[in-house]
Amino acid sequence: MSQPAEEIYAIPAEYRKMENTHILFWLVKDISWCMVWKTLGILMIGPTLGIAIVIAWRTRALKSELAHNLAIVFWITANSYWMLSEFFGFDTVRIGTLTDGKHLAIIPFAIGLLILAYYYLVQKPREAREAQVATL
Repeated sequence: MSQPAEEIYAIPAEYRKMENTHILFWLVKDISWCMVWKTLGILMIGPTLGIAIVIAWRTRALKSELAHNLAIVFWITANSYWMLSEFFGFDTVRIGTLTDGKHLAIIPFAIGLLILAYYYLVQKPREAREAQVATL
């Protein structure tokens, strides 16, 4: 019995350039946060998050890529909210009895984690079963 050919995932050069630019924007945003360069940090949220959304959209046909890229979108969202909470001083403001402003970032972080949990616990095993049935 022969082994099925290994699936190859290739990234078009145009997409790769966008991903590399995304990394640059993300680093500038986080360096701005670290150095408390408020204006630049805030300005970098748009392109960093925007490119992450475009990448997720472009990979929507591949469930694995979509799940991971959506997790990145929510990660950047949480990260940006956290940065804004520190820049505008509401990071330590109490929200109810359980948390403060900064820790509300857990919501988008958790959404990203739930997307990945669904992929690894439900979608990927389903794909494996379907592939196994297809080879019979």
